[in-house]
Amino acid sequence: MSIRSRWLMISVGLGILLNPLNSSMVSVAIPRLQNVFHLDFTVVSWIIFSFYIASAIAQPIMGKASDLFGRRRIFLSGLVVSFVASLLAPLSPNFGWLIVFRIVQSIGTSMMVAVGMAIVRIHITEKQATALSILSIFLSGAAAIGPFVGGVIIHWWGWPAIFLVNIPFVVTSFLLAWRHIPKDVQSTTSVARNMSLRKWFDLIDAPGVLLFTVGLVALLVALLSAKSSGQISLSNVIVGLIGFVGLGAFVRHELKAKTPFIPIRTFAKYPAMTWINVEFVVVNLLFYSIFFGLPSYLQIVRHVSEFHTGMLMLSLGLCSLVASPMAGRWIDKSGPRPALLMSGMLMTFGSVWIVTLDQTSPVISVCLALAAFGISNGLNSVAMQAALFRSSPKEMIGVASGIFNTSRYLGTILSSLLISSVMGHNFSFEGFRVLGITLTLIALSLVFIHWRHKETGQLHEI
Repeated sequence: MSIRSRWLMISVGLGILLNPLNSSMVSVAIPRLQNVFHLDFTVVSWIIFSFYIASAIAQPIMGKASDLFGRRRIFLSGLVVSFVASLLAPLSPNFGWLIVFRIVQSIGTSMMVAVGMAIVRIHITEKQATALSILSIFLSGAAAIGPFVGGVIIHWWGWPAIFLVNIPFVVTSFLLAWRHIPKDVQSTTSVARNMSLRKWFDLIDAPGVLLFTVGLVALLVALLSAKSSGQISLSNVIVGLIGFVGLGAFVRHELKAKTPFIPIRTFAKYPAMTWINVEFVVVNLLFYSIFFGLPSYLQIVRHVSEFHTGMLMLSLGLCSLVASPMAGRWIDKSGPRPALLMSGMLMTFGSVWIVTLDQTSPVISVCLALAAFGISNGLNSVAMQAALFRSSPKEMIGVASGIFNTSRYLGTILSSLLISSVMGHNFSFEGFRVLGITLTLIALSLVFIHWRHKETGQLHEI
């Protein structure tokens, strides 16, 4: 790989790592934000919901926008948006404004993730597979060390520092990207200048995005409000109905749209690919329930500091990073199903282990559950992608990848909803045990699904 290609890789890598880094650092900050803003656990959970909902919407839109406005331009714009959001978030006068800046930050970081891989594919022609694997390390490595970095930063400098830490990455990435990412082809960007606002809205499916956002947010608000108040009020029912109607209208609209935000017809046409995405939703529900649940358990229930919580959470990330390359070799020989079966068994073991913990168990014992989920995540990150490629026709692998990322975000959102529903106002030991039992049942069902497919030889291939 040439020196210019290496600098291109570094400039892109420093940009795309901001999305997973900021989504994972906040897992350690939730108890501190509860105390600072005097809110219950359910309300503070919106710091997670908002980021993933915005990412799920922004990434496919920005992917389409890059085809019109140019990938370099979108990447650099994303860095500017992230810089502004990271600078203003610590100045938030209340939690509402913090959510606003968190959403802006999610949009900015999503702009880079949406085009980072494409920039590398287009401009690095030698050892392209190696280049893409390096970008994957930036993404997975940032997610892995996020809780550790967040724990250390919050312990010494407080919660605003988890936003300010982005600024050196943003500035460095911008300077390198400005110098090393080639300028966009003029013929490509000129198309955008000649496109009307109506055509642009049609291309990104603006009505579909609006219906999806309104329906999902309204449904989440209704569910969380009912759980927080302990009763179902008329307002909760009305908001819930708005959510159901919005999502119903979204499905109907997507079936008719020429360029749908989420191609629902694809799910009906390729059931094998659909099943892979359903499994991916469940896998992420399990993983992120631990990822976001355990830091709050350690800090609120066991009174562990942010610093030591980050240290303990590091075992999850390291196990994931170590397992991924070994999983690749195993899957090349045996296919994805054995690795997925092993992953399900590890998540079942980790969930059962959580249920066995009590308030006198050594804090270090949580590392066993973290290691089990970390190894399973390393297996899933490779095996699920391999299963997707086997189940997706070559001519629509781009669409399949987009749906796959949406499934990841949906699983993450559901994990936050599960934790908030179980915990309600306060994170308690009893609620944590109920969470462990719930995850055990979900993991067991996943093991059963993988076992049936392994036994019958159904590899979801088309």
